[in-house]
Amino acid sequence: MESAGDYDYIIVGAGTAGCVLANRLTRNRDVNVLLIEAGGRDDYLWIHIPVGYLHCIGNPRTDWLYRTEAEAGLGGRSLIYPRGKVLGGSSSINGMIYMRGQSQDYDRWAEVTGDSSWCWDRVLPMFMKSEDYYGGSSAAHGSGGEWRVEKQRLSWQILDAFRDAAEQTGIPKTQDFNGGDNEGCAYFDVNQKRGIRWNTAKAFLKPAAARPNLTIMTGCHVERLILEDSDQGKRCSGVEFTGGGTAWFAHASRETVLTAGAIGSPQILQVSGIGPAALLQDKGIAVQCDLPGVGENLQDHLQLRMIYKVSNAKTLNTSAASWFGKFKIGLEYALRQSGPMSMAPSQLGAFARSDPSQATPNLEYHVQPLSLEKFGDPLHPFPAFTASVCNLRPSSRGHVRVASGDSYAAPKITPNYLTTAEDRRVAGAALALTRRIVAAPALAKYAPQEFAPGVHFCTEDELAEAAGQIGTTIFHPVGTCKMGKTDDDLAVVDSQLRVRGVKALRVVDASVMPFITSGNTNSPTLMIAEKAAQMIVNTA
Repeated sequence: MESAGDYDYIIVGAGTAGCVLANRLTRNRDVNVLLIEAGGRDDYLWIHIPVGYLHCIGNPRTDWLYRTEAEAGLGGRSLIYPRGKVLGGSSSINGMIYMRGQSQDYDRWAEVTGDSSWCWDRVLPMFMKSEDYYGGSSAAHGSGGEWRVEKQRLSWQILDAFRDAAEQTGIPKTQDFNGGDNEGCAYFDVNQKRGIRWNTAKAFLKPAAARPNLTIMTGCHVERLILEDSDQGKRCSGVEFTGGGTAWFAHASRETVLTAGAIGSPQILQVSGIGPAALLQDKGIAVQCDLPGVGENLQDHLQLRMIYKVSNAKTLNTSAASWFGKFKIGLEYALRQSGPMSMAPSQLGAFARSDPSQATPNLEYHVQPLSLEKFGDPLHPFPAFTASVCNLRPSSRGHVRVASGDSYAAPKITPNYLTTAEDRRVAGAALALTRRIVAAPALAKYAPQEFAPGVHFCTEDELAEAAGQIGTTIFHPVGTCKMGKTDDDLAVVDSQLRVRGVKALRVVDASVMPFITSGNTNSPTLMIAEKAAQMIVNTA
């Protein structure tokens, strides 16, 4: 085993959080940082063309290729579970939607951690610090930061009509989802720069890569954390990893920071002997620190994809149906970086309540001017749109658990979708709300006809069954190393993101969220890293 050197900090994973931390920590030129990434460089063309997510998800060049276990709530189906395996992580393959969530999300974090620094008023400056908002600076937005936020570069009449129909159904139009109250309907803002994907590798890592105090090692797989006994108990002194056919070790004099995401971070902890003792013993892993919550508390947004055939409407199904149509789409992007190739996977969003008792919106819509059977399949041969709706605050909880002590073996991912009566009730109400929107006068001229799940699903039980048939992940796993108070047995890290029972080790990624945010999770993860960087610098 060869030495990769001694560093002040080692960051494991060059995804959204890892890129931010690498940038922030290396601003101090007296600090040496090693950033380890299992994937390769973000030099694949399809990463940067927005529609290229179709070529990145399910591609071993950019995706870990995870799958869930068979889900009882989904009729026994196993789902693809994309996670970015490349510089920039999931920000290199995701839907590019800029979304913070609701103010109450963060106030709830502050409550369960007992740390007021996680409340909305305190995290808002962290969002704004890195933001470069197309509308300039204001009380809610920042400008001049690394994280570019732009308007989308196209619109669709069918989506405009859906927005009008949502308003007629009681969902008001809004201009900004990111002021702390995201109720309403609008086109999503996106992390793009002039029609090109803006991932965290471009935004944060590229400026830092030129600094002599940052070492980046790609194509390197972390096998385990190095744990040593100290006067104060266990201490993480570095990592062991493989890359380029060589086994390596590296030492960190100050801290090791896991930024491998909601799947990768709990897996690395578990194979290193940090996790539920019974699970580790069952897999033949020596227990270093019994932490029952590692890998538990998995939360995700399950999207219910309702498809409607339409008439007299332009949709991507018809625009891309011929070679001439594809040529026009390609030419428009080549000349102006606009048109369908600049599209985020979902263009129009809406936040609504499944019933009046909800204090804040608990549903999010991702509306698309296209339809297909499932991800990776060809578009349908008829004009259609898809209205995907998800429960923003699911009560079902899943888990991520190692399959063995082999760090190369994919972990077992069990989201447990729709396993609670509350989640099934909300799913049924969400489908019913979608039908009311589509039946509103604004969409009448397009004569929408429900293609999936089908109008024969009517009763509350039938709608819950339909949800299980059409539900699929929208790729927002969080919570598997959640932060919490000392009396929370399932809390893995404290409010400073330090791993319980192990010195010099933090987790900084979506896994630390105690509750999933009310919206897309990429930018909240970036905020967590921005905040963690301050914590680390202040305790150095």
